[in-house]
Amino acid sequence: MGFPILSAILFVPLVGAVLVLLVPKGKDNWIRWLSIAISLIPLVLAVVVWFGVTNLGGGEMQYEEAVSWIPAFNVWYRLGVDGISAPMVFLTALLTTLSLFYSAHTIKVRVREYCFLFLLLQVGMLGVFMSLDFILFYVFWEIGLVPMFLLIGVWGGERREYAAIKFFLYTLAGSVLMLLAILAVYFNTGTFSIVEAAELQPFADNWAIAVLAFWGFFLGFAIKVPSFPFHTWLPDAHTEAPTAGSVILAGVLLKLGAYGLIRIALPLFPEVFSYYSLAVPVIPILAVISMVYGALVCMAQWDLKRLIAYSSVSHMGFVTLGISAAAASLSLSAQEANSAAIALNGAAMQMFTHGIITGGLFFIVGIIYERTHTRDLQAFGGLGSKMPYFYGITMVTGFASLGLPGLAGFWSEFFVFRGALAIIPAFAIIGAAAIVFTAGYILWKIVQYVFLGAFDEERWGGLTDMEWWEKATMWPLVAFMVGFGLYPVPILNLFNGATSALLGKL
Repeated sequence: MGFPILSAILFVPLVGAVLVLLVPKGKDNWIRWLSIAISLIPLVLAVVVWFGVTNLGGGEMQYEEAVSWIPAFNVWYRLGVDGISAPMVFLTALLTTLSLFYSAHTIKVRVREYCFLFLLLQVGMLGVFMSLDFILFYVFWEIGLVPMFLLIGVWGGERREYAAIKFFLYTLAGSVLMLLAILAVYFNTGTFSIVEAAELQPFADNWAIAVLAFWGFFLGFAIKVPSFPFHTWLPDAHTEAPTAGSVILAGVLLKLGAYGLIRIALPLFPEVFSYYSLAVPVIPILAVISMVYGALVCMAQWDLKRLIAYSSVSHMGFVTLGISAAAASLSLSAQEANSAAIALNGAAMQMFTHGIITGGLFFIVGIIYERTHTRDLQAFGGLGSKMPYFYGITMVTGFASLGLPGLAGFWSEFFVFRGALAIIPAFAIIGAAAIVFTAGYILWKIVQYVFLGAFDEERWGGLTDMEWWEKATMWPLVAFMVGFGLYPVPILNLFNGATSALLGKL
């Protein structure tokens, strides 16, 4: 067995969290930079894994590690990554490093506890993307719950306690449903292995139980996505969370639910997923409502952070639509296989691009809020001439969010619509309205109200443009937006290898 690189990625942040607790009292700067240094290790290793998986096509699990954990119940410590999970591991490591770097300049109280919780949260997120055992998956799923609850509840805004409790209760409810479904699959298949359970097709001879188990998983994941109507915890959590907390919440935590749909719900219950995507199209209906409703609600928001929070509801609807289109194709002719792969590729890429773009948008909110202490869009105006660098960064990120060709957001949305249009065309056509509304709230609410119009010299005359560390936080994200926008082939090939293999097994 070679070097256990996945375990290193997973547990280095845990070691770092312990080291943070051992730093002498009063050495807050030591804690800040130690946390950043520790977070760079899994980031570098995640790059190694990304290129390693790319070289092998991304279709099969790579870097697998398997050690018996609880033999009496056939529970294993089993890790692995493929072309879907490797980019998500990298995204998690990247946003964690950037968040800690940004927080080093903005978090002034209880720095030790903040960095400890952030590193612990990273362990939970990475574990979900790498776990190939249901119990291990569930343990890491729950590990991420408490740190985010405390990050919101301690370092959040005025209504932080309410937002934190709401986040906790919603997520916990979904976790309970998922646990019941996991146990049902175990009793039917005798294994907690995610890969083996998918091969055994649990409850293939019992439709009623299969439906119940499927909805246990789906609801647990849909709450996390979050899909309409389970989304109401998200705007409050985003609005009250500290800036870096919002970045991780939008950039990574929402992707855990979408990843669960691709990794677990679709492979284990393809017939049930297909039935509720085509014959009784509950899932695409929820996806399209999320897309259009989320974008329309953005048009009515005047709190910049709340606007971006609702934009996540809309953009994650693209992911659900792409996955449901791929599932619906299983009930159609073999000619739809290509469209199914395109739709699923778009959904997987949307997970990555949304993390990059919306993470950047929340950093942008933090940058302006740190200067003005308000997120009221009506309070601004004319900042384009006062903060030109900030204006440029925001324009690139905003245009990436609305899906402008040449930026990363375009390709993921394009592939979702291209695949869905061939399989569930009515839902693709209705969902396309979300793109128009997205352009509306980006151009009207953000560009016009913040950067154009008359400048209030008396109120905002002392504003300064972006500091070096704020630029350094945004540069990697903008690089990915532009790089994958102009040349998406590397990441698309990686996703395509994994999604084609997944659909082939179905």
